[in-house]
Amino acid sequence: MGVQFDHPWVLLLLLPLAIGAFYAYRTDFRLKGSRRKWAVGLRTTIIALLVLVLAGFHTFTLVKDKEIIFLADRSASMMDQDPVWDWINKAGAEKGPEDRVGTVAVGLEAAVEKNLDTAPVSGGRSEAAVNSGFTNLAGGLQLAGSQFGGGENRRIVLISDGENNVGNVLTEAAMLKERGIAIDVLKAVPPELNDAAVEAFHVPEKLYRAEAFAFEVLIRSTFAGAGELRLYEDNREIGRQNITLERGENLFSLQGLAKEPGLHRYRAEIFLDGDEQSANNASYAITRVTGSPKVLIVEGKQGTSSNLKNALASGLIDHTVIGPGMLPSELVKYAGYDSILFNNVSGEQVGGKQMDLIEQAVRSYGIGFMMIGGEESFGMGGYFKTPIEKLLPVSMELEGKREIPSLGLILVIDRSGSMGGDKLKLAQESAIRTVELLRPKDTVGVVAFDDQPWWVVEPQKLDDKDGVIAKINSIPSAGGTNIFPAVSAATEEILNVQAQRKHIILLTDGQSAVNSGYDDLLKTMTDGKITMSTVAVGDDADVNLLQSLAAGAKGRYYLVKDATTLPAIFSREAAVIARTYIVDKPFVPAIVQPGDWSGWFQDGLPSIYGYVAATPKMTAQTVLSSPEPDPLLARWQYGSGRTVAWTSDLTGKWSRDFVKWSRFPGLFADMVKWTFPQFAASPYEVNTTVNGNEVTFEVTAEGAEAPEELEALVSGEDGGEERVPLTQVSPGVYEGSMAVRSSGSFLLQLRNPSGADGDEGEMAGMQGTGFVIPYSPEYRLPPAEPEDTLQALAELTGGRVLDWNKPEAAFQFTAQPTRSLRGWERPLLAAALLLWLADVAVRRLALPWGRMAEAIAAAMPWRRRARALAAAAAQPGASAGAAADAGLARLAARKSRAAAFYGADGDGTERGGMPPASGPAAQPGAAPTASPTMSPTAKPSPPSAGPQAPGPSSPPSPPRETAEPDQNDTSSQGGTGSDRLGRLLDAKRRGRR
Repeated sequence: MGVQFDHPWVLLLLLPLAIGAFYAYRTDFRLKGSRRKWAVGLRTTIIALLVLVLAGFHTFTLVKDKEIIFLADRSASMMDQDPVWDWINKAGAEKGPEDRVGTVAVGLEAAVEKNLDTAPVSGGRSEAAVNSGFTNLAGGLQLAGSQFGGGENRRIVLISDGENNVGNVLTEAAMLKERGIAIDVLKAVPPELNDAAVEAFHVPEKLYRAEAFAFEVLIRSTFAGAGELRLYEDNREIGRQNITLERGENLFSLQGLAKEPGLHRYRAEIFLDGDEQSANNASYAITRVTGSPKVLIVEGKQGTSSNLKNALASGLIDHTVIGPGMLPSELVKYAGYDSILFNNVSGEQVGGKQMDLIEQAVRSYGIGFMMIGGEESFGMGGYFKTPIEKLLPVSMELEGKREIPSLGLILVIDRSGSMGGDKLKLAQESAIRTVELLRPKDTVGVVAFDDQPWWVVEPQKLDDKDGVIAKINSIPSAGGTNIFPAVSAATEEILNVQAQRKHIILLTDGQSAVNSGYDDLLKTMTDGKITMSTVAVGDDADVNLLQSLAAGAKGRYYLVKDATTLPAIFSREAAVIARTYIVDKPFVPAIVQPGDWSGWFQDGLPSIYGYVAATPKMTAQTVLSSPEPDPLLARWQYGSGRTVAWTSDLTGKWSRDFVKWSRFPGLFADMVKWTFPQFAASPYEVNTTVNGNEVTFEVTAEGAEAPEELEALVSGEDGGEERVPLTQVSPGVYEGSMAVRSSGSFLLQLRNPSGADGDEGEMAGMQGTGFVIPYSPEYRLPPAEPEDTLQALAELTGGRVLDWNKPEAAFQFTAQPTRSLRGWERPLLAAALLLWLADVAVRRLALPWGRMAEAIAAAMPWRRRARALAAAAAQPGASAGAAADAGLARLAARKSRAAAFYGADGDGTERGGMPPASGPAAQPGAAPTASPTMSPTAKPSPPSAGPQAPGPSSPPSPPRETAEPDQNDTSSQGGTGSDRLGRLLDAKRRGRR
């Protein structure tokens, strides 16, 4: 053990401290004897301790403990992880008792598997969640280095194949070297595979319709063989070719023809015999084909869009007709159209993800949208509070426009264990949307059931919507499924509800434990004018029972495959029951704000016989309206796109005169064209470069005034968006970059953040483009002569190249002794505080310090034995005079101690030579009296013959003469006994004060 001071020059203060202590001891006249020694010693010690604290006093021991962190590469290129962790476990078993070891796993991000401590490495495998699609060794080294303290003998053992594709690993290694951390490497050599990969796939970024172009495909292979190359346009095969591959690079060129306008994604894919890895067999490219616009028509019922198709054909607008179930689930597919039309489509037919993608395509990429009415559309379609309602110029909620019949509604929701997770959350959201649609005068109840029903919300008026919604959100999932008791309880309660229309909605995903007794229940519903709709979630539901219940209760039956449609179903049910959304009476539309469509209405308009009621939004433009007034035709700008709402139908049921009107085809084509993207020829050229997980954008403004600010809005296949600021590096040239976490197709749109739309900005005058990361860079074939990154790391940091057959070598390096410091600041300060209290006690407390010391000494075992031996040696028959002398001696000793404590000399005189002025002897004229106690050598005087009363003539008796005291008599030294006792009492009184 050694001693170390952070500021040794502070120890010079000990010299003046020693001088001051000597001076205080020699000149302090207030304290005498041992108290002075204690006081000076305590204060000197206190100051000395504080000097040690200021000097940074530490003790240290020399240690040679080692610290190692094993950094394991868990990217996809490290196919077999078992040998890695077996080696780590064997190496960790060789550590010393005080050596510290930890483990870190790395992919795209790094995660700590085991903290750096003395505990051994467990025998398990890696469990941390890391993205294996990329290798970020720099991030792993940074996290591993942050686990170390400030000592020596620190090393990182990196186990990897060295195929790093994210970050600069050599830069991070140089920073670790500056901290004295070495990197040992263990190179993992992946097995050689027969593998062919599509390295590059090039297609022109812009094409015109009917333009011929070339596909260029670069394929690298580790073996020679024959196979087939296939080309796809939007997942539709457009060509194939037999190919022969040689070892190394192979370049192929194929011819194509741009047929359909819009944004297209092309895919090149190879099929080879003997190829042992298929993850890198395909690559993608995105291009835009310009030409006549293209419209996607989504029809709710098949064959109801003939009027729309004829009108679009007359306007030379290409179109495609699909059903709601064919809506794509990728954003890039919607970008291939200029506008999307919903023709009487119910919200239950459109998935929640598709609604989100359509809203994003309109808002961010300028795709147009138009909703055409009917009995399955707008509020009747259940679009309340959906992304589709968000983009439309009308709202589904009727804001106090007409008298709505009072409604009694009870929701019966399955809360069994199979409904746990997303199903129950969507059921709760559905119930909440339904409650939000109802009016305060409506009555609502919610009963959840498993084996037994449980009333979540007793039937009540909707005076407190927030309270009802909070109770709905509290429904847990548990138990089995028994439908009958829940429906029976709901029927009994709704019979007592006072409402014009009564309805029950039953939702379940399972089989009921009891399937009997429903006939009487359905008869009760029919007699009480109660309707019930049923919703079956998934194929495991009792479809037959739910269908029969809905038919018997004159309701509707829904089979839900996509649970995200549940909210639309519930809100549609609430709208259907109210029956106030459909206005079924003839009228001639009124012209409100026709704008640039006014020319179509100069000669009047035909009659309309019905429509779906809605409410125009605040900033929407109502073109035509009904007498209510409700919007019949409305439009507005939503984000980058435009949307139109036509609340009547176009099949001829409500608009038979309108679709026969001679101007209908031209007006309808003009309505659709108004929704098309408003971009002119793009003034920007966008180039993207992909390096690992980093995408770099370079945008050049061509022939246009360059804006001060520009940003790229990038959308992935999952619908997520990211805004990338673009910095102007030179006039008209902008650059920016972003990191991606997975491969896939990405759409890119340029925006001007300081545009007219405020915070949302405005589009920068270009149609959306895109880029593709076809597959993870982990599956790229390594170059023919790869750089030895691991060897460079070891040489840079002074590390070693380890052997797979010698795991024990990880801890076999020469350890440099390091000092393990122990700080003493707190103990020294605590000791100084305690000694300060002792100093105060010595100076201020009136305690018999001497007697306390004597008592402690007398309690020692050897003192007790000495007293026992002295008593045994004493002669029996000691005289009473001896006992009296012993008492007198104790009294005198007590008097001396008291006098010494309060400043008197040992002879009974105060300091300064003045005798004590207390007791009878100090009074002037007082006659001396004989001491009642005699010295040990004095003889007792004979007893008196008795008291003699003096007569009047008798003279006073002379004072009695006392014998001359002996020189050794203690009574003569201290005065008479009464004098000594008086002085002693005086001393005692002073002590009490």
